Amino acid sequence: MTNQLNYWTEMSIQYANQRNYLDDLFSVYPTIPEGIREIDEIKWNRVEHSFNENNNSQLIESLLGLDLFPIKDSYVAYLKRDRSSIERNPQTINRLCGRLYEMGLNNIYEKCSEPKETNRQIGPLFKRWIQRNTIGVPLLDQMSFLSSNENSILNGSDRELQDFASNQLGYRRDKGLDFIGKFNGKYVIGEAKFLTDFGGHQNAQFSDAISTIEDEYVEAEKIAILDGVLYIKGNHKMYKFLQNNPKHTIISSLLLRDYLFQL
Repeated sequence: MTNQLNYWTEMSIQYANQRNYLDDLFSVYPTIPEGIREIDEIKWNRVEHSFNENNNSQLIESLLGLDLFPIKDSYVAYLKRDRSSIERNPQTINRLCGRLYEMGLNNIYEKCSEPKETNRQIGPLFKRWIQRNTIGVPLLDQMSFLSSNENSILNGSDRELQDFASNQLGYRRDKGLDFIGKFNGKYVIGEAKFLTDFGGHQNAQFSDAISTIEDEYVEAEKIAILDGVLYIKGNHKMYKFLQNNPKHTIISSLLLRDYLFQL
C-alpha cells in the first residue's frame, strides 16, 4: 500500500495514526463553541409583541429577522428568501406558529440565542493560523508578493487570492482560495478544510478541494491542505481516493511548513 500513496499524504496518515494528531491540530482549528448569540433588543420586542398579539404573519416576519430561527423546518429557508410568500401561504405560517406558541417565549429566546455550530466557525481558522506567522515567512500584499523573490505568503481574502490566481496563474475556478505561497521560486496554491465526519456535506467539501488540485491550467504547485477523518484507515470514500491518486498532494496543515520549504 505504501507505494500507492503520495509521500506527503502518507506522512499525513502516519501523523494522524501514530501521534497526538488531534491535540496538535487544535492549534490550527481551535473549535471552541462561541457564547450565546446576542439578540437585538428592538427586534426581540417585535417578536414578543407579535407573539402576545397572536399575529402569526408578523411573528414569522420578526423571527426571520434574527440570525437564528428557533425551529428547524424545511420551509423556513424559502420564507426567509422570499418574504412575500408569508402572506401567500397562510397554512404554512399557521403550522409554524402552532409550534412556536407551544414552545413559549422563553424557549424561543433560548433557541434564537444558541451558539453558532462549531463546523460553521471552522472556515476562517486556517487563515488565522497562517497569519500568526506559523510558517515563518512574510505575509505580503499583492504588489509586494508579486515583486518579491523571497519565500512569502500572499495575504488577502479568499476572493483576493482567487483574483490573483486567475490573473497570474491561470486559475479558472469561480471559487476563493485559502492559500497562495511562493517558495524557492515556485508558486503554491491550495484549499484548506477540516473534514469532521463522513457523509454528504463533508464528502462535498472533500470533492471541492480535490477539484482545485485537478485544475490542469494552473501554473503552480497545487495542494489540498486537508485534516480530519480522511486519514483514518478504512474502506471509506476519502481514504480510497488517497490510495488511488498518488499524484495528488493531499497534506495535513501540520506538515505544510515542511512541504513548502522542501519545494
